[in-house]
Amino acid sequence: MTQPTKGSAEGAQHQSAQEQATHPVGKMMRFGLEDPLKLDAGVSIAPWQIAYETYGELNADKSNAVFVCHALTGDQYVASTNPVTGKPGWWSMMVGPGCPVDTNKYFVICSNVLGGCFGTTGPATHNPATGKSYGLDLPVVTIGDMVRAQRKLVLSLGIETLFAVIGGSMGGMQVLQWAAAYPEMVFSCVPIATAARHSSQNIAFHEVGRQAVMADPDWCHGNYAVENKRPTKGLSVARMAAHITYMSDASLHDKFGRNLQDRSSVSFGFDADFQIESYLRHQGMTFVDRFDANSYLYVTRAMDYFDLAAPHDGKLAGAFLHSKTRFCVMSFTTDWLFPTSESKAVVQALNAAAANVSFVEIDSSRGHDAFLLNEPEMFKTMRGFLTGAAKARGIEAPVKQSD
Repeated sequence: MTQPTKGSAEGAQHQSAQEQATHPVGKMMRFGLEDPLKLDAGVSIAPWQIAYETYGELNADKSNAVFVCHALTGDQYVASTNPVTGKPGWWSMMVGPGCPVDTNKYFVICSNVLGGCFGTTGPATHNPATGKSYGLDLPVVTIGDMVRAQRKLVLSLGIETLFAVIGGSMGGMQVLQWAAAYPEMVFSCVPIATAARHSSQNIAFHEVGRQAVMADPDWCHGNYAVENKRPTKGLSVARMAAHITYMSDASLHDKFGRNLQDRSSVSFGFDADFQIESYLRHQGMTFVDRFDANSYLYVTRAMDYFDLAAPHDGKLAGAFLHSKTRFCVMSFTTDWLFPTSESKAVVQALNAAAANVSFVEIDSSRGHDAFLLNEPEMFKTMRGFLTGAAKARGIEAPVKQSD
């Protein structure tokens, strides 16, 4: 392993998605041939790298580290500007000074997932065996592989235990994987709007998205980078279909209804007559500027393969036996992608394993995306849970460095 490095921030606001995948702005931990990453597919990759960001200060006894896991198309910039989009961190209302995950008190780590496209080894990064980008030569990765890479990062930072692991959606899957695979390293965890396995319906939605990408002639069987092409149309359609699942019927109705887009009557054609059509097209077009198409295939597949109960003869409680980790599970009333029933299944398994668990179902009309939005009850729950857990662990705030 090499020492962590940091890319130059100069010109970061103008960095393209491809540049970010290969030369990310921010922190990077690189692992050499002597430290391969073993994958669930039965193979190893080396060398490999993981891009990450940190916020706040680590205290003297290294007891205040919080690991935040991002969702499907997220990134490591949880509380700082994304260098591709120029937009604020995706959870800046949750993570930061004075926020529920208070960086005046906690040392927050967030990394790009394995298979992603923001600097961590993924299909768009350099394959040392060929001198080109990996493309589909990268082995298929799992949620377990993502967490295995994160663990190596945490240990390389000199941290033996994490005070908390937090995340929603695919990030919540990673949280559950952390707690099941490395319970001795996790004092507390907060899985939000997630499940212990991907449902058949969710796998179906992902397959539609993948087929849209692969049907684009510019996908070139995954070799579009070599051909200097981009399957933007297919990836855009995939994003449009997925984005519908992130919202509730109520939120779509409240935001758009059947309102027309910049016209007084329908066109009797196939332009974007309705505001919802225009909105989805915009979501699709902006997504292709920041995300790699092959990464979309890899991370959706990782979610599909996730099944925490499978290694325990289908009994989810077996994943948490003898766990001393504190759990706070959250769900949202109108989330039909990861409905409350999925969170309750996790809670029931934790109770069966005699784990320390609390559960909150938050009343929200915003669907699955509620975990990324301004939801006061979620913030209050997070703050209260972490405050109680910090008291139980005896965490002291880090000493501020003098200027």
